[in-house]
Amino acid sequence: MSFATLKEHPLYQPLLLGLMTLLASAALAWASSATRGAIAEAEARDLRDSLAQVLPENFADNDLLADNTDIDIGAGKPLRVYRARAGGAVKGVVFTVIGKGYGGEITVLMAVDEDGRILGARVLKHTETPGLGDKIEIAKSDWINGFGGKTLAAANWAVKKDGGDFDQFAGATITPRAVVSAVKRGLEIFARHKAALLAQKTEEHDG
Repeated sequence: MSFATLKEHPLYQPLLLGLMTLLASAALAWASSATRGAIAEAEARDLRDSLAQVLPENFADNDLLADNTDIDIGAGKPLRVYRARAGGAVKGVVFTVIGKGYGGEITVLMAVDEDGRILGARVLKHTETPGLGDKIEIAKSDWINGFGGKTLAAANWAVKKDGGDFDQFAGATITPRAVVSAVKRGLEIFARHKAALLAQKTEEHDG
């Protein structure tokens, strides 16, 4: 059968389309496989950098990214916790909490020492209004540093507009209020699950 005749066959177009779809799918699968490792490495690097930012220098001598465990806090989804150790002993933990801001969810990474004192906090992800709510980012202001040294009992956990200890932003009270609430909830989680959070056992997880 000549090529010209083949082109006139009623199955030619469907078969050609199927072959092109198959080749395109194979190419996408190959590209995904080829970049998956690089993406995972970049995500791990970013997370390791973020973990270091919420801890004092030389606070821990272990690889926090590897020393992690999941804690059941009764919220339907385990809490991933990274343990900061010195000489093998757990001296603090790092985990994320979520607040509901003006533009959506705000993800806050916070570090707490064994006494329930905040070592540091950073906003990892948010969709707040640029120029207003984005002051929660350390790159835009030092507001987030105001949580350092605070404990659950030794602070009034609200923005000043609500009678609390923390500044709000002009025109964007909802955003800092959401972060304050999230960090307070993180300290409450630590207080309720302190024994599990500070357990010495090491459990490694992927991701």
